This record gives sequence, structure tokens and C-alpha cells, in this order.
Amino acid sequence: MGLGYKSISERMLAFSNVLGHEKCESYLLFRGETALGDGFRLFLYLLGLAYCFLGLSAVTARFFRSMENVVKHKKKVVEIDPFTNTELIRYENVWNYTIADITLLAFGTSFPQISLATIDAIRNIGQLYAGGLGPGTLVGSAAFDLFPIHAVCVVVPKEGTLKKISDIGVWIVELFWSFWAYIWLYIILEVWTPNVVTLWESLLTVLQFGLLLIHAYAQDKRWPYLSLPLTRSERPEDWVPQETVSCKSSNNDCDDYSEILQGGEEEERNIIDIFSIHSKECRDSMYQTLPTIDVAETSGGGFIKKHTEEGPNMLSVWKHQFIDALKLESTESRKLDNIYLRLARVSWQLILVPWRFLFAFVPPYHIAHGWIAFICSLIFISGIAYVVTKITDLISCVTGINAYVIAFTALASGTSWPDLVASKIAAERQTTADSAIANITCSNSVNIYVGIGIPWLIDTAYNFIAYREPLRVQNAEGLSFSLLVFFLTSIGCIAVLVFRRLTLGAELGGPRPWAWATCVYFMFLWIIFVVLSSLKVSGII
Repeated sequence: MGLGYKSISERMLAFSNVLGHEKCESYLLFRGETALGDGFRLFLYLLGLAYCFLGLSAVTARFFRSMENVVKHKKKVVEIDPFTNTELIRYENVWNYTIADITLLAFGTSFPQISLATIDAIRNIGQLYAGGLGPGTLVGSAAFDLFPIHAVCVVVPKEGTLKKISDIGVWIVELFWSFWAYIWLYIILEVWTPNVVTLWESLLTVLQFGLLLIHAYAQDKRWPYLSLPLTRSERPEDWVPQETVSCKSSNNDCDDYSEILQGGEEEERNIIDIFSIHSKECRDSMYQTLPTIDVAETSGGGFIKKHTEEGPNMLSVWKHQFIDALKLESTESRKLDNIYLRLARVSWQLILVPWRFLFAFVPPYHIAHGWIAFICSLIFISGIAYVVTKITDLISCVTGINAYVIAFTALASGTSWPDLVASKIAAERQTTADSAIANITCSNSVNIYVGIGIPWLIDTAYNFIAYREPLRVQNAEGLSFSLLVFFLTSIGCIAVLVFRRLTLGAELGGPRPWAWATCVYFMFLWIIFVVLSSLKVSGII
């Protein structure tokens, strides 16, 4: 009876801590913020958080464009024809597409969460307890990736259109490592060393990302003994249909000048370009076929092509970025007859001008195969992520809501926006479901092995060197409970995808009633995860 009374008292105390809390004395920019009412401060901080997420989406679009150029990089291979003794020149991709999907695509879409967790760990360095924003955001992001993003991808294809995974073997490997990542995290927190993380555990977590890469590459290449004996379905010649690839122009340049986010259509085009790395049409735009008289056939059945290194004037492109950043109207908006819709678009562009002008400082993605723009975009993303951590700390301080709850909900949803847009465009434009679903499963693996592994490695290494102490995890019980709920609900999600594959023949699309029923089911699973996890970490259940 006494234990029951104590349990009820603790729950009531936890609930009252959310409703009533001490005055928050922290501030973001000016000390005068503390004189404002908590409600008004909360409104301002939420507004600032939403604006940061807008900036995050804009810079991530530029990150994708630079990533595409990195992946499209080719190397020159010279071969001697044994019959004619003539040189045959061909160009091979430097990147394997499976590895690129995991390291660049999944890493790129997950970088907001990873940088958020890393910054949280650096701010917390020297403390015996790990910060709460990083792990909470990454677990919440995994749930957002698995449930709402799958829900969107299921209904995106046109009515009656079915899109299935063509390489089911690679997907199973990625799915296995995604599930194992969260099982491994639960083992660390509850089984192996409860409530603490050691240096060796964090190091093993990071190293498992390398095992994922090796296993996925082995499956893609069908290495014996290391790959599943599953045949790959026939893929279309063009991984992305030609009409969706924005790589054509009169001078064969791929979007030399229009790099700035100019609204919804421009952002969508930027993200489509991620998947054009799989398209023969876009790849061939970098080459020029030699005159018919000089064409020689290679051993692989292809033809010699001349690699054209001539590109646009980079300073001119960079200058045009700033000009585009200050434009409030695009060509499409000027053609609108509805004055209210046109005014709404101009207002929206005005809101985005500060972000667009700031990101115009990112060099053109043509330079150094996109690596400079790639790195600069990462720096901007890290800077925005730092501001996001400060704002979320203040929201938690002002409201008294547990930091894990904010991480599960607002932070996870906002930082997962690039994942949502990328998978949505892949499901809409690609003829298969490979990249749309692979982006989800690989992002979840990257979240644990890199997003949690590296921050924990930083803190555990410092604590081991400075104190000879492991890293303790605050509210490890609540985090473990969230992992358990996520694991159980994810089984329900994957089971439905398998059921759709067996009955409809594809994971995405199909008859509208079935697609929407699946969408609602996935969203229901996400609500279950968010509600139960939030109640647990708040001490209410």
C-alpha cells in the first residue's frame, strides 16, 4: 500500500513539474528576455526554431547539389584493344552507388541530427553525465523516418502505380543493420553496462558503421559467403525517368546558374538531382561522343567518349548566386494571374532572403567536383544546429518540459525534414522504391553508429583520460523504454511492408484505399511511440 502511494505521489510530482516550474533566467540574445512573460518567450523561441528549420532545409538543398557532383565524379581508364592495338578511353564511376547511398545520401540527410548530437556532446564535455538532446533527437528521428516518411512515400505514387524494391538483398542487409543498431543500443544501456557507456562500447558502436558498409557492398557485388543468395530484379535502363532529370540544356551544362532555392519547385528540383546519379541520361551529359568515323567500341559494348572539362566561369556563377538570392519573384510567379497568390509567393521569398543570401557564400558546386561546397554546407548546417540546441534548451527551461520530450517531437521532426523530402521525391520520381526506402533504413543506421557513436566516443574518451570514469546516461531507463517501444512498433511497420509485397507485389503505391489505410496505420504507430516515450521520460508512467 505504501509502495503504491509512493508511486502515485511520484507521478503527480512529475506531472506538476511540467505545469509549474521556476522562472527561467537563461536567455538567447539579451538579458531583457527574462522580463518577458513565459508564454510570449515560448512563442518567440518556437518562431526562431521554425525559422532555423527553414534555413536547415535551404542549406541542405545546396548540400545535396554538391553531394551529387561528388558522386558523379568519374575516373579516366585507358585500355588497349588486343585486336586493333588502339587505345580505348572510357570513364568509370569513382563511387559505388550502394556505398554512396549509405555514406553520402543517408549521411547527408541525417547530418542535421548528427551535428546536433555532436554539438551537444562537445558542450557537455567534461561532465560525467551525457547530454539528453543528442540521443533523444536521434531515437525520435528514427521513429519519424520509419513511420511518417513511410506513410508519405506509400501515398505519393500515382493511383494504381506500384513501386517495389528491385534489390531486395541489399534492403534486407540495410534493414538488419538498422534493427541491430537499436538492439545494440539497448544492450549497452540495460544489459552490458546499465546506465553507463564505456570507451570500448562507444568505439565498437562507431566501428559497426564500417561493417555495415562492407556488408552492403558485398551484397551489392554478390560476394560469395558474405551475401544473400537473392537475385536482383531487372532495373530499367534509366534509374530515373528521363523527363524528371533536369540535366538538359542547349549547352549541355547541368543547371550552371540556378543553384539558389527559389521556392517549392526549385527545392524539389535540387533534391531530385540526388537521384540523378543513377540516371544514364544525366551521366551522359558530362561526355561528348566522338565523330562517327573515330568511334570505337569498347569491350563492354559502350563507346569511347570524350570527357569535357570546360565549365562555366566560376566567378560569374558565384556572382549570380548573390543576384538570385535577392530576387523576390521567379519567372513562374510573374506569370500568375492571381494577385493574392503572387503576393503570398513574394512574401515567402522575402522571409527566405536572409537565408538565401547567407548560403550564397557557399562556393559553386562545380569547383573541385563539389567537395568545397560539400564541406562549406556542412559548416553552415553545424552552425544552425548549434543555434537549435540553444533554443531548445530555452524552450525546456521556459516550459519545464523534459528535454527528451522536446527531442522526441520538435527536434526530431524538424531535423528529419531533409529525409522526408528526399524520400518523397524518390518515391514520386523513381521507377522503383529502392532509394526511397533505403534512405530511411540507412539513415536510421547512421543515426546510431555515427550520430550517437561519435558523440559518445568524444565524451567517453575525455572522461577516461581525465577521470578514469565512464560516461553516465541521464534517464537511461526512459531512453531504453523508448528503444523498446520503437523496436516493437517498427516490427509492425516492416510487417505491413512485407504484407504489401506479398499481396500487391510492391511496397509503395497501389489502390488508393489501401495506400491511405497504410498511411494512417504508420502515423498511428508514430503517435504511439511519441506519446508513450514522452510519458515515460517525464516520469508520468
